[in-house]
Amino acid sequence: MDLEFSAAEEGFRAAARGWLAEHVPAEPLPSLETEEGFAAHRVWERTLFDGGWSVVSWPEEYGGRGASLTEWLIFEEEYYAAGAPGRVSQNGISLLAPTLFTHGTREQLARILPPMASGETVWAQAWSEPEAGSDLASLRSTAVRTEGGWLLSGQKTWSSRAAFADWAFGLFRSDPAAGRHRGLTYLMFPLDGDGVTVRPIGRLDGKPAFAEIFLDEVFVPDEDVIGEVGQGWRAAMSTAGNERGLTLRSPGRFMAAAERLVALWREKADPGDTGMRDRVADVWVKARAYQLAGYAAASGKGIDPSMNKIFWSELDIELHETALDLLGAEGELGEGDWAEGWIFSLAGPIYAGTNEIQRDMVAERVLGLPKGR
Repeated sequence: MDLEFSAAEEGFRAAARGWLAEHVPAEPLPSLETEEGFAAHRVWERTLFDGGWSVVSWPEEYGGRGASLTEWLIFEEEYYAAGAPGRVSQNGISLLAPTLFTHGTREQLARILPPMASGETVWAQAWSEPEAGSDLASLRSTAVRTEGGWLLSGQKTWSSRAAFADWAFGLFRSDPAAGRHRGLTYLMFPLDGDGVTVRPIGRLDGKPAFAEIFLDEVFVPDEDVIGEVGQGWRAAMSTAGNERGLTLRSPGRFMAAAERLVALWREKADPGDTGMRDRVADVWVKARAYQLAGYAAASGKGIDPSMNKIFWSELDIELHETALDLLGAEGELGEGDWAEGWIFSLAGPIYAGTNEIQRDMVAERVLGLPKGR
């Protein structure tokens, strides 16, 4: 693999670094899991959009720069290295948008992508249900045909960003007589529509990072169906692939955090504690390996999405637990970035399909082992 960047890529990196140095807020924004922080992050999304850095890999007609995968990886490295705010629009730009590029219509792309890129419309993911989390195909929420569209009913839960978001996307059973993975339709719906009730769910620190969504015959027009009616599972697997792959959790995020961990070790650690030294070094090496895996993917040598998801989700926990151990009581009692990051990291092995399910998929699809359950 050629690890040298081209002159154009180095120029792209310099432009991104310069813009971020000029525009990243001097003080951290409030947590995006609060109403105040959510609003502040939405303003930041608009700033990124106005500067042309919100969705660098999208075509220019939708607000992007038409950047290559390598350039996107470079931008992500610069973004996180600059300490820029978390992306409140991530469900939309990283999950729904790639699905629309593959399965959406030109009308949907033109209508949905620009306001998504600017932060005017922020999206929530509405997949899990009370008895359909890891086993997504067992969902029971329904889409019933009506004139000009569909009536949605049921309950979604653990919906990321739904407490303050504008729209959501999810799967609904449109043909109850079909098999588990058939008869499902992928739809988009407004969170302030008639018949929609959103009830926030507090995480360990009480912040409403998730919500339950109750739907009572919510009308959705035909133009908000993604892909073919009854073929939602196929489109949903496209979304899941992006959620488990590089798109949702870029290597730049972990490399920047690993560099911060090394700086923390230099500031706080006992030089004689070789055990802690080795833990920090191990985390940094893993982050660097993930970074190189990202560039390998850009050259057409990507790894299985399930393997990718297991790696980054477990690395995220290890990275933050090491930081909290370095901080000692200060880390346990404080509400700084490391503590909030650790709480968030605990959800990583669960969302996007639990790591237990991903290990089953790796065993069957990558290693060719027989089904164990």
